[in-house]
Amino acid sequence: MEKLLPRFLEYVKTDTQSDPYSKTTPSTEKQWDLAKKLVMELHQIGMQEVSIDENAYIMATLPSNMDKKVPTIGFVSHFDTSPDFSGRNVKPQIIENYDGKDIVLNKLKNIVLSPDYFEDLKTYEGQTLITTDGTTLLGADDKAGIAEIITAMEYLNDHPEIKHGKIRIAFTPDEEIGRGAHKFDVEKFGAEWAYTMDGSQVGELEYENFNAAKAKITITGKSVHPGYAKNKMVNAIGITNDFLTLLPPSEVPEHTAGREGFFHVHKIKGEIEKAEIELIIRDHDTVHFQARKELLNDIKDKLNKKYGDYVSLIIEDQYKNMREKVEPMYHIVEIAEEAMKSLQIEPIIKPIRGGTDGSQLSFMGLPCPNIFAGGHNFHGKYEYVPLESMEKAVKVIVRICELTASQIK
Repeated sequence: MEKLLPRFLEYVKTDTQSDPYSKTTPSTEKQWDLAKKLVMELHQIGMQEVSIDENAYIMATLPSNMDKKVPTIGFVSHFDTSPDFSGRNVKPQIIENYDGKDIVLNKLKNIVLSPDYFEDLKTYEGQTLITTDGTTLLGADDKAGIAEIITAMEYLNDHPEIKHGKIRIAFTPDEEIGRGAHKFDVEKFGAEWAYTMDGSQVGELEYENFNAAKAKITITGKSVHPGYAKNKMVNAIGITNDFLTLLPPSEVPEHTAGREGFFHVHKIKGEIEKAEIELIIRDHDTVHFQARKELLNDIKDKLNKKYGDYVSLIIEDQYKNMREKVEPMYHIVEIAEEAMKSLQIEPIIKPIRGGTDGSQLSFMGLPCPNIFAGGHNFHGKYEYVPLESMEKAVKVIVRICELTASQIK
């Protein structure tokens, strides 16, 4: 475990921010910087069949140390960080024996990580926290997962008395922009099932996620001198406002939780002659998800009937709820649950209010529940991860490998 912290600190200092507007894979050239380092490290710790393809997908094997057939299982994490907040020049801070009080991330800019606002902090009193300096995200999502997987593989390799089957690991680019699994070679990976190490607090074990789609609404207007505009001007900005007011006001991220779905408008730009709205649609329930897409079409039709044919709509599905593919193999969830309980970790089985590579991988033939990696407040300057949570994640990985092997008669 002594290498876990320095390993993680080294990873987060490499900028791997992905770019949703890029057409390449990986979406940013800088993701190669960490990918190449990871390949070297996998060789150094004794992994076999280490490979990296032309799209920066990394795979490696820890061979079985048993003389009987055991299911090949896998662990997956992503090395890109979110485009929502800067990942450049990350300066992690280490808070040892956290006292439960405010943490000044940046004195000059008066940026404070406070338990008065982030209540989860209170549960980590006495532990070692890794935080940002208030100017960047940290990158625990998902470099914590990578550090945990590599540390677990190193531990298993150094402790052959722990019996396990063949273990496959994979690290992917571009998960944060929804493309992490797009070029993942499931057949090459060759596992019967896998786990993404990409959750948050200790104990999280998730096999449900949102059904997801994105929508782009384009409004075309007509610009006329405002002094002579009556019955002539079509103001695209005004129609944009009408569109937004017809969305359910309570069905937004800030007013929903659990399995409640939402619409999330995340980008608007416009002038009189053209305006655009970009939003995402999320719902765990398939029927409700379809109804949300139909509502957008209904709003479009209503506005076109009112103003003329000025509004167009494009909806693209992004990923589906992986429960459909994982539930028929529920024993893979039970193994992870048993692993946690054996380590005195209380499993928190709940739906993901987001997406994961595991969703797409499950529909590609690799059932893939999600397990905690330990971090909090992802995608922003208040991101942090307790070292003790990362250590527990390493132990869960090791225990899953051991349990999978021991349950085969």
